[in-house]
Amino acid sequence: MNLFRISGILETISTIALFFIAVPLKYIGGNEVLVKIIGPIHGGLFVLYIVLVWWEQHQGRLTSNLAIKGMIAAVPPGGPIWFERKLNKDSQQTQDVIQTQTTVV
Repeated sequence: MNLFRISGILETISTIALFFIAVPLKYIGGNEVLVKIIGPIHGGLFVLYIVLVWWEQHQGRLTSNLAIKGMIAAVPPGGPIWFERKLNKDSQQTQDVIQTQTTVV
């Protein structure tokens, strides 16, 4: 598993933990300890994911359009996982087309 995929998974987990565990505990339970712990971790993972999307684009593995979509996908919970699955699906379809074309020739 590469760093890009791992960072997407960790960013998703931290987003879900922050949005659905830490923030409700802060506002419903009056305990902001988890927000103080998970918040900076999530922030660092978010920045790491954005930098890795940029790096993948810079290395020519993502088009500019896909890089923008990847950065936008970092915002909602689960977005990085959805984006990575979409990349794998598109990559597999491209490989299938290439294999079909070379088999026909």
